[in-house]
Amino acid sequence: MASLPSVEDLRLVQAVTRTGAVGTAARELRISQPSASQRLARLERLCGTKLFERDTRGARPTPAGAELSRRADHILRHLEEVYDATRAASVGQQLVIGTFASLAPILFPVLDSDLPDLEIQQQVDHGQFLVERVAEGTMDAAFIAIAEQMTLPRGAVARRVGRDDLVLFIPPGARPPGRGRQPLNDRPIVFSTYDRGTEEIHARLAALGAIPRRGVTLSTTVAIARRRSHLALVPRSALAAELRPGEHLAASPFTYRLTLSIVTTPTPPRALIKHLPQLRATLNLS
Repeated sequence: MASLPSVEDLRLVQAVTRTGAVGTAARELRISQPSASQRLARLERLCGTKLFERDTRGARPTPAGAELSRRADHILRHLEEVYDATRAASVGQQLVIGTFASLAPILFPVLDSDLPDLEIQQQVDHGQFLVERVAEGTMDAAFIAIAEQMTLPRGAVARRVGRDDLVLFIPPGARPPGRGRQPLNDRPIVFSTYDRGTEEIHARLAALGAIPRRGVTLSTTVAIARRRSHLALVPRSALAAELRPGEHLAASPFTYRLTLSIVTTPTPPRALIKHLPQLRATLNLS
């Protein structure tokens, strides 16, 4: 069995990816450049593939190197939480709950106010990593939107929280959609989704004449629409908080439904599961 990468190996991969140079990364980590180069060469032998393209301009991660760097970020962040989680477990009931970046500012305030007797440790990551942590037993629950689009690992069970619809967010000053086959003709439309349907939504907006622009998160998408008085296409849950004066929602020009799921072990936290109907209502899910 191949040896596992050390923490120092993972930090080196992070540093080279971030700085774009082996020498700079070595100085940052206070090791010699030959030592850094030897470590990278050893990692490449263990992985069986090149991790960085190196030349006189620096070092750039290959697709394999980018994937290792992404996993290094996840693993090291996980390690940094170990002592805090251990201390928290000694003082009372705590739930480690994770979700993706777009839902975090919507979900966590609701859980914090509705479940005051629980200490919730909030985590944000990509859905696949959240599910892996549930399966390995280091996370109690993950709220994700891709459970139906992936194969869950052993030890993880998905339950549907509710269905979400895309809606048009219309801030003050934004013209509502027109009529006909291209009701969004030449209209900039910022959009965001929390499942894997970005390309489909982009194509369907373009077919309606729109100039689609993807927002990186739900809150960013709504903020852009407000600032520029543009229409936005977002899941209804993105506007779970009250709309501001003059803002309103309209039906999406096409039907698109999302599914928010909670992933837990086969024995989920009772308090959290009991709270799902209220959470569904608060987030305007069906």
